[in-house]
Amino acid sequence: MDLPIARQVADVHRGVAAPIVFRHLAPAKVTEVYESYWRFAAERQAVFFRRAKGSVYPWTQDPVLLVYKFTNAYRASDRVSQYLIRHVIYRDDRPKSPREVFFRILLFKLFNKIETWERLERALGPITYEDYRFAAYDQELAKAMRAGHRIYSAAYIMPPGSSAFGRPAKHQNHLLLLERMMSDRLPERLAQTPTMQEGFEKLRAYPTIGDFLAYQFITDINYSELTDFSEMDFVVPGPGARDGLRKCFADPGGLNEPELIRLMADLQEREFERLGLDFQSLWGRRLQLIDCQNLFCEVDKYARVAHPQIMGKTGRSRIKQKFEPMLAPIELFYPPKWKLNEKIRVAAQIRPAAR
Repeated sequence: MDLPIARQVADVHRGVAAPIVFRHLAPAKVTEVYESYWRFAAERQAVFFRRAKGSVYPWTQDPVLLVYKFTNAYRASDRVSQYLIRHVIYRDDRPKSPREVFFRILLFKLFNKIETWERLERALGPITYEDYRFAAYDQELAKAMRAGHRIYSAAYIMPPGSSAFGRPAKHQNHLLLLERMMSDRLPERLAQTPTMQEGFEKLRAYPTIGDFLAYQFITDINYSELTDFSEMDFVVPGPGARDGLRKCFADPGGLNEPELIRLMADLQEREFERLGLDFQSLWGRRLQLIDCQNLFCEVDKYARVAHPQIMGKTGRSRIKQKFEPMLAPIELFYPPKWKLNEKIRVAAQIRPAAR
């Protein structure tokens, strides 16, 4: 099915057309996956709130969401992001200087695994740059691997870095990468950086860090007080998002990938209303560019089952990870500068999840 998106998007429920300004004159054409993008976003966010409110499992009747694992509609709501924000960045018992906060964020994100962070804390005590020693961290990480533990998350692949730093073990090269950033005074330079794109470029200049990682890292750094960029400033699509974009848009109509992602962010309220979807925002916070980018990655996976006839660039046809419900209570905490935490408390919407 090809559904043209022109300069005016008709509200099919009310028969009203409203002007939408595109950067290019040529219209885009979407496939049926485009509507699934919005339906997925609304239902995945509804699952998030049902679980947060303590509703009884299962939290959805969507047959794909019931079986397979998908990230949240909002990146900052995911388990690893929540841990990073609450237990790595905003720690009252840890130093708050830009250098120390940056060091904790990058050390956590290089591995992107809660269990690795907690292992290091148990073995080495409070994690600070002041007390950091390469030999101690190297020894503990090597010990974990010898015991058969994975120290890296499977969420994305970290390049080994041996060509840049010359060490045989991947984690050794990543520790040396972090040391170089610290010696280059990157935390201080980022604190003086006016735009998210410039921060991205500073990270992108380091060995082993490509576009995808640089965008993820600057987003994580921006959860802290070190920087204060708008998440609507800048976006870089990752490989999964590119597949999702291809599945949603049969013809981009002259728009490049970042422009298409921005278009989705701009159209969100109109499209949810057009489709009759009750999308619950994050206590008033709209989907940001990073969230819309992530949703393209997730709808790429969703479409493998829901729309198998529509192929992406990679040709992947299966979703690897199955959904395993976590029934433990969740305590949500977002960057204080977003001013959401007080809204959450006032709304009294967060209760222990049902068993």
